[in-house]
Amino acid sequence: MSRHTELAARIRARERVLGYWITLDSPVSTERIARSGYDYLALDAQHGLFSYEGMLRGITAVDAGGAAVAWVRVEANDPTYIGKALDAGAGGVIVPLVDDAAQAAAAVASAKYPPLGRRSYGPMRSGLRVGPKPADSNATTLVLAMIETPEGLANVAEICATPGLDGVYVGPSDLCIAVGGAFPNDPAVAEEFEAALVTVREAAAAAGVAAGIHTMAGAHAAQRLAEGYTFATVSADLTHLEQAAKDHLAAATAGPATTGDGTGY
Repeated sequence: MSRHTELAARIRARERVLGYWITLDSPVSTERIARSGYDYLALDAQHGLFSYEGMLRGITAVDAGGAAVAWVRVEANDPTYIGKALDAGAGGVIVPLVDDAAQAAAAVASAKYPPLGRRSYGPMRSGLRVGPKPADSNATTLVLAMIETPEGLANVAEICATPGLDGVYVGPSDLCIAVGGAFPNDPAVAEEFEAALVTVREAAAAAGVAAGIHTMAGAHAAQRLAEGYTFATVSADLTHLEQAAKDHLAAATAGPATTGDGTGY
């Protein structure tokens, strides 16, 4: 069983899965992260800092790592964006701003070949690892709808019940704003935000589909998994790059280290 097929089975079985978020067009660092033990790396084509070519390089880097599966958060719920991500070799797509079951069904249709959908056949790279027969591709590729708008939250039960949809994925920044926050992580709506998270995960559980969420740290991912989410993404490459640089600057300016031999890089 390929790792793509295995991960799809785990997601659909609502097993616990952990991933990482990629925003940079940096194939070398992406490949190194892909070898670190995460189940998937999600390339952010919506807000990430790369083009189609960068997405392709990122997927290739994940595949070169030989362990994780590349997913893509596509630019929009559009057959062209979804098809190009899958043709490039993504094992799944995260579709943003899904408001209702009709939009969720459209996302599924864009990701599946006939008779299950309307994806055009042209697996220029994906055929190396996924499919290439349409039935095999349909069985392996994952479709995840983001819940991040007021409408999506209100319709989450119907979205989760969409045939062919493998799960839902919370975008916490937009969801916080959707429940009335003035900005992401607004403490003024903490109670409403947590209630929304319960609504999403319970709707997914009732429908028997996966419930995923983006988190800013490993401890937060562990918390959400313990609460009932089935998969979680840990932070992002750009965030960790900045945090590591700041932490080491602080350590270097605080005074000499009291441990270690001071050798190496």
